[in-house]
Amino acid sequence: MANGWSVFVGLFVIVAMCAAAWFLSPKGENQVLWRSSLILSFVSCYLMWAITFLAQLNPLIEPRRSDLRKEFIHH
Repeated sequence: MANGWSVFVGLFVIVAMCAAAWFLSPKGENQVLWRSSLILSFVSCYLMWAITFLAQLNPLIEPRRSDLRKEFIHH
């Protein structure tokens, strides 16, 4: 499943987890703190994973071999 759809599947899972955190947070005076903490941590973890995953799909730096002679290097 290492393709572009993984990001959308992960987003769907994170949205479901955020909705669960919203509705299932314990009632009381700290309910807002629970909701905020859970939702912010879910979104932060997702963003870190998505940025890392997408950076690996199309890397900026291409590996180059240094042991080739000049006549065999194609530019």
